[in-house]
Amino acid sequence: MRDSSTGSTAQPSRRTVLAATAGTTAALALSTAPARAAGGRHDETSLRALISRMTLEEKVGQLFVMRVYGHSATAPDQADIDANLAELGVRTAAELITRYRVGGIIYFTWAHNTRDPHQIAALSNGIQRVSLAQPRGLPVLISTDQEHGIVARVGKPATLFPGAMALGAGRSREDARTVGRLSGTELRALGIRQDYSPVADVNVNPANPVIGVRSFGADPEAVAGLVTAEVRGYRGAGVAATSKHFPGHGDTAVDSHFGFPVITHSRELWSDLDAVPFRAAIRAGIDSIMTAHIMVPALDPAGDPATLSRPILTGILREELGYDGVVVTDSLGMEGVRTKYGDDRVPVLALKAGVDQLLNPPSIDVAWHAVLDAVRGGELTEARLDESILRVLRLKAGLGLLEDPYVSDAGVDRAVGTPAHLRAADRIAERTTTLLVNQRSLLPLSRRTHKNVLVVGADPASPSGTDGPPTTVLATALTALGFTATALSTGTTPTAAVIDTAAAAAAGADAVIVGTYNVTAASSQRTLVDRLAATGVPVVVIALRNPYDVAQLPSAGAHLAAYSWTDVELRAAARVIAGRAKPRGRLPVAVQRADDPAQVLYPIGYGMTY
Repeated sequence: MRDSSTGSTAQPSRRTVLAATAGTTAALALSTAPARAAGGRHDETSLRALISRMTLEEKVGQLFVMRVYGHSATAPDQADIDANLAELGVRTAAELITRYRVGGIIYFTWAHNTRDPHQIAALSNGIQRVSLAQPRGLPVLISTDQEHGIVARVGKPATLFPGAMALGAGRSREDARTVGRLSGTELRALGIRQDYSPVADVNVNPANPVIGVRSFGADPEAVAGLVTAEVRGYRGAGVAATSKHFPGHGDTAVDSHFGFPVITHSRELWSDLDAVPFRAAIRAGIDSIMTAHIMVPALDPAGDPATLSRPILTGILREELGYDGVVVTDSLGMEGVRTKYGDDRVPVLALKAGVDQLLNPPSIDVAWHAVLDAVRGGELTEARLDESILRVLRLKAGLGLLEDPYVSDAGVDRAVGTPAHLRAADRIAERTTTLLVNQRSLLPLSRRTHKNVLVVGADPASPSGTDGPPTTVLATALTALGFTATALSTGTTPTAAVIDTAAAAAAGADAVIVGTYNVTAASSQRTLVDRLAATGVPVVVIALRNPYDVAQLPSAGAHLAAYSWTDVELRAAARVIAGRAKPRGRLPVAVQRADDPAQVLYPIGYGMTY
């Protein structure tokens, strides 16, 4: 067996796997079904026996979920070795596991973990082999953020589905469940058994810079229904779903990656709005819940981020909402959790608050030793660590990891990016495109009267694993539908010269399609659309991200919301423009007037068709 992007992922036999864990899992008779699903039964005595055999250092390691650079567990590229040495003090994932005995690994595109499906499977197997080879070795819970839409760590040729707000526009719980089931099937085939999805935040703030289209919408009951459906889909595929970001990150104008947001909701408003999808997720058997690095004074007046708040995580989440699954922090490298305390205090305070998994601290050495010292010094008890380790082991057991953590090349080929999954993604996307304006029935465009189409637009960096840029994807899709389409990238802040060039190019077109990206009152994207409309050529706007752009662009003849600039959504929008599909999406958020934000321009549920 080799662990590399081109090497075989041939698996050890089941006998080999069980032999590797002899003495630690022999007493377990475990189902491969998801935790607490399909009648899965776990021997608590045997799980506690595993914990009793661990050293204190091994217990501390089980609480951490860490990033690591490289496509291979043992032989990453030199640049990734250098990055690991600089950030983690180890060369490889194998060294990270050997030194710190971490219980989890998180995959990122930027860490070069996710080049292609067979490489990912080989990396997963390499990680498991290294961990199981340790004294009292346990399998690793491998996770990632595969929300779909604008946040996806595993790209093509894996199937990329519409994101949360697009599903909110489609309003189909069955579609949400299908996304969870098919996405979970692909992730499990790659050795990834914990997905940090779905987002359960209710996005009621149009200025929210970090959630936005990652949320299903602004109606808490609608969000709850879609969260429930997606959770059930993931769990049915044998992958642990994770609802985030508790207690609710939907009403903030500050990105917790870079600042410390404060949510001013009253306790009553929180209960009626933010808490609704989390209650639903708990009822659906959610396997893990991720915390938010936000301050909610109505829930805890101490001024701590929720991640470090015992009143919020233990008092509300555990005791009031009755949740006894795994609680994982959002990344401990984010500014929202580092503002008030040092990196040595944050992991200790998180555990004291009620957290079970410590995700991605800036320095594993600092965080690991801080927890170890807190136990040795009496601030944390070993029994407190045991509580969290038991929850993590229950999850690993329920996911089948203690029985067989490995995956195969054949399994990858059967599950990942299959034609059936790709067709399902296209069908679901077609049900999400939302038509908000259609003056004089401009849409659908006719190939007879609007043959020559100019596609201009913002062209933000493409989400992971998509083709991009958006103008090129749209132009290619429209050409395939019988139009003659050309692409001209104008950027998110087009200059006067770029706008002049676009207006001149429009003179030879029968219609212009403009991809916009989070247009504000001061955005030069407004000037671009106005100048194009002034040429007399029909202008169709597609909001590539937030659907609020329509309020800023009254001069457009037609306006669509696509909710993301992934290939699957852009192709669906092209089919709607061409009349090959009808617009069926409905706004999952309200759009306020640009000149009077207190007034609603388009309410939740609005959408046109033809």
